[in-house]
Amino acid sequence: MSSRGLLPLMHLVRLNGVPILQQLQLEERLLRTSSHNWCIVNDGTNEPTIVMGISGYRVDHILVGAKQKPAELLEIGPVLQDKVPVVKRFSGGGTVIVDHQTVFITFICNTDALPSVQPYPRPIMSWSGQLYSKVFQGVGDFSLRENDYAFGNRKFGGNAQSITKRRWVHHTSFLWDYEMMNMGYLKLPKRAPEYRQARDHSDFICRMKDYISRQEFINRTISALGSQFCVTPLDLESSDCPDDTKFVPSTRLLGKQELEECFESESGNVILQSL
Repeated sequence: MSSRGLLPLMHLVRLNGVPILQQLQLEERLLRTSSHNWCIVNDGTNEPTIVMGISGYRVDHILVGAKQKPAELLEIGPVLQDKVPVVKRFSGGGTVIVDHQTVFITFICNTDALPSVQPYPRPIMSWSGQLYSKVFQGVGDFSLRENDYAFGNRKFGGNAQSITKRRWVHHTSFLWDYEMMNMGYLKLPKRAPEYRQARDHSDFICRMKDYISRQEFINRTISALGSQFCVTPLDLESSDCPDDTKFVPSTRLLGKQELEECFESESGNVILQSL
């Protein structure tokens, strides 16, 4: 608890353009090695990067749900040709492509900080939906659609989670803006939300910039968080930020060879199917 009141303390770390790989590895380290609550805001990443989740979600290091291969999620040929980095993160959820126009917001919480929120995907998702309902009050037709944030029936925020025995992380990639050509690196997922109705990317997603300014969105989020936590800004260099050099994150960059093997396997399957 905060010494300034009954609200639990939450450290706020604000980043600007930090590579998404570095951000995700930081989050994984804070989830596993810290005992504090954290909010991490990263205003864009340094270059276009594909981020793959594990299909399903993690509970106490156990994957709930089946894994999906890169070839099922990505257009491997163009990804290799254009040398687009592919990161495999530690949390569940879908596959996204992010860049300097994406806003990332992450909550890392102890389960006892929000005792009314059961440490399972649906309750955490519901809590986040209520929080962002305050953020977007009077802005567009906001709703939580299955596991997505949407204005009307068009998605602008994708979520992922990882849950341990006493802590959980909920992180979101917000599409403040995007390059439609980059969406061509992603395949239409086999397991898509029902409300998508097989729409392609151009008909399924929307730009936040058409509804709210970037800075106002970030400010509103921090303000809404302040109704449930005592939010305290913190530098990454602070002694409260653990620097466990022994910790080895599972979040990693997929190697060229891995992707080439996926491409060759996919190409071989296409040839066999055509015979």
